[in-house]
Amino acid sequence: MTTIIRNTLSLGIIAAVCTALVAATWLLTRDRIAANEQAWLEQSLAPALGAMNFEGTITLSRLDIPPPHDLPGSEAAIVYRVFDDGRPRALLFTVTARDGYAGPIRLLLGITVDGRVTGLRILRHRETPGLGDRIDQAKSDWVNQFPGHALGNPPLESWAIRADGGAFDQLSGASVTPRAVVGAVRKTLVYFDAHRDDLFSAPATEDAS
Repeated sequence: MTTIIRNTLSLGIIAAVCTALVAATWLLTRDRIAANEQAWLEQSLAPALGAMNFEGTITLSRLDIPPPHDLPGSEAAIVYRVFDDGRPRALLFTVTARDGYAGPIRLLLGITVDGRVTGLRILRHRETPGLGDRIDQAKSDWVNQFPGHALGNPPLESWAIRADGGAFDQLSGASVTPRAVVGAVRKTLVYFDAHRDDLFSAPATEDAS
């Protein structure tokens, strides 16, 4: 019995020491981990702004827009505001096109304060390899046709793929996937046009970074 008690106490002491070490390691590294995560997010967001110059940290001016809303997707939308010398420059929308061929397509869209697209990046999808997956910027330059366009350029009714009478290229052998993305971009631009001032003036979401 004495041996059992001694072994139990030893295991308890070892467990307590290990727990203390893990806690101490977390306390010592949590700020560095958070900084690394924020830097990674900043690097992920910046390409959707093209060559735009801006000040500060994008992730510190974030909005979470809960459903229901008029943006693509049924979940909360995330918006990052971009400023330069205190003046609004652009918004970055993270939204979801729910009508992809193989499921939802998560995308990041940059829009300048005057409504022009700065860039489009596909964040997550499950589209068919060799066909719909060419919306991905790592697979083709399909997304590069959007920067510089706005609601009036082309007109709203032309914000569609060419197969539907629109102005945007589709993908050879795939129309459902690009149709979903173009539709999501159009819907986001319409939302931006209707809510521009409110989006730039709303208080940032607390503890978003």
